[in-house]
Amino acid sequence: MDSMTNNNWKPSEIEPHAPLSSLLPPPQIHSIVSRWLEDDIPSHFDVGGHVVGQTVQTAQLWMKSSGVLAGLPFFEMVFDVCGECTVNWEDVAKEGSMLDASSSNKILLATVTGPVSRLLRGERTALNTLSRCSGVATLSHKCKQVAVAHNWNGMIAGTRKTTPGFRIVEKYGLLVGGCATHRLDLSQMVMLKDNHIWSAGSITNAVKKAATVCGFTQKIEVECQSLEEAIEAAEAGAHIVMLDNFEPQKLKTDAAELKKKYPHVIVEASGGITIESMGDYFDKNVDVISQGKLTQGYDCVDFSLKIVH
Repeated sequence: MDSMTNNNWKPSEIEPHAPLSSLLPPPQIHSIVSRWLEDDIPSHFDVGGHVVGQTVQTAQLWMKSSGVLAGLPFFEMVFDVCGECTVNWEDVAKEGSMLDASSSNKILLATVTGPVSRLLRGERTALNTLSRCSGVATLSHKCKQVAVAHNWNGMIAGTRKTTPGFRIVEKYGLLVGGCATHRLDLSQMVMLKDNHIWSAGSITNAVKKAATVCGFTQKIEVECQSLEEAIEAAEAGAHIVMLDNFEPQKLKTDAAELKKKYPHVIVEASGGITIESMGDYFDKNVDVISQGKLTQGYDCVDFSLKIVH
C-alpha cells in the first residue's frame, strides 16, 4: 500500500445536511445512470472488458484532492447498474464531510468488488459523477460559510443553469453543500423573465395569466430590472421578486423600499454574483442570493479507482 496515503484521517463534519439519499427515488436514478452508461458505450462492444474478463476483483476508491464529499448514491448506482458489484464504504466516507486530501495524502473511501470487466465499465462514469457532485458541494459549502461569517440568515441558491442530463446530481450537490436548489426544473415554480414579460406585454399581464393556471400550489417569481418593475410585480401578485443585476447599494436601497410596502414578498438578488463579491449583497431585506456559478463554474474534486494488485 502507498506509504503516503492517509487511512487514519478523521473527517470534520460540516452542517448535517446529509444524509440526503432518501430524496433520490431508486427507479428514476437507475434509469438516469443507465442512460449515462449507454452514452459511454453506444456501440455496445466493450473490448477492454473482453481483455480483462470476468474474474472477481477488488478496486479501491481514493480521494486525491480536498473537498466536500458528495454523490455517494450515484456512485453506488453506477455499479448496481453494471451488475454483480458491491460497494463498501470506509467510516471516513460520510457524505457532507470536508476531507483534506491530496495526491500525496490520499484517503481511502471505499472498496468495490465484482467482475473486473464490470468494475472498469463503471469506473469513469462513477468517478465523473462523484467528482462533479463533490465539486458543487464544495463551492456551495464555501459560499454558505461566507454567509455565516457575515451573520446573514438568508439562503444561497443555485439556478437552473445546470448541465443537461446531469441536473439531479448538481442539484443534489447544492443541498449537500448547504445551499438551496432553487427550482428543480422548468415545471417547478413559475419564473417570468424578460422574454416572458416582453411577449406578454407587461409584468401585470404575465403574472395574471400565469396565476390562472398555476393555482395555489406554485409560487410566481418575476425577474425585475428596477424598483418600479418590482413594485408592479408585487402588486400583480408575484410571491418572489428577483432584483437582477443590481449594484449592491442600489439593491439594498430598493429591497428595503420593496419590503416596506410588501413585507410578504420574497426578495432574491441575482446576476453576476460570485463567492468573491457576494459579501457586498448581504442585507436583512434580501432573502435569497442565487449564483449560476455554483453549477457552472465549480472545480471538480479528484478521485481515482484502482484495481488491487
